[in-house]
Amino acid sequence: MTTTERGSPSNLRAATRFFSEPVRDYVAQCAGRPVSVLQAGCLAPLRELGIGELARGGFDISVTAVDADQPLARRVLRDTQTAYDDVITGDLRTVPIPQRAYDVVYCAMLLERVRHVELVLDRLTSALKPGGLLLLRTGDRNSAAALLDRMLPRMIRKVVWSRFRPGIPGPFTPVYEKAVSDEGIASYTLMRGLVIAARGSELTRPESPAWLASSVRLTCAAISRLSGGRFADGHDELLYVIRKPLDRFARVVLPGYRHPPAGYHRRCVSAERPRARGGATRDRSVARGVGRLAGLDSWRRAARRA
Repeated sequence: MTTTERGSPSNLRAATRFFSEPVRDYVAQCAGRPVSVLQAGCLAPLRELGIGELARGGFDISVTAVDADQPLARRVLRDTQTAYDDVITGDLRTVPIPQRAYDVVYCAMLLERVRHVELVLDRLTSALKPGGLLLLRTGDRNSAAALLDRMLPRMIRKVVWSRFRPGIPGPFTPVYEKAVSDEGIASYTLMRGLVIAARGSELTRPESPAWLASSVRLTCAAISRLSGGRFADGHDELLYVIRKPLDRFARVVLPGYRHPPAGYHRRCVSAERPRARGGATRDRSVARGVGRLAGLDSWRRAARRA
């Protein structure tokens, strides 16, 4: 893998310890076999994962890119397709993605601009091998910068984007569903049985041009103050290292399995016993027990039929 460093035409964000260290540790554990990476969202550069250094160190790493079927995304993927071993373009909710095929899934600058975030995350999690890593970088819905992004008219957003990120395709439509927040991600991982190994936040607001950066900074500070701190000004992006357990049922506990409630064993055993004295009476008793266990309101009719 020699083209990983080119990644995408996004900013020149260098490798960060937050992502590069868990990736390096994971790849080291996979020594002797190829490591596959899926990049969801083509705007973020892979260089912040430190994959280029790992590839130069002799590790066999392949990268696949996938993004929504939108004009801007198609343009970026077309311009950078030589940087990837494979490219998948389509609706992230329906596009075919191999399941349990990737060791690392890297999703950055994507979730804040798509709808049905939980469905997209489900697709990405399904593509991850058990024990693999899901790396998320997303705008925080509850940040002042995200609120400003949603409030600004499209024409002003285009002007701000062109000044802050000249030559980079954008801006994308700001969606920022409720799941794109610290509470939303925590709830999603809890419901899906995933493990958050690390969490962080960053303030990625550009510092040039100075006049525009100053205006945005003052506006975000005012939003945070007027909202009573509900929309934070100290960060605009959230970072997560999430691990998919080797056994999805490893943390599922069935209370009372060894010690069933009183009467449960007796009712179940009676249903398995052969017909004894008073066969019709026994059948009705079994029907009533089964009806109660299943929560059926029609157990009386079942008893009559028996």
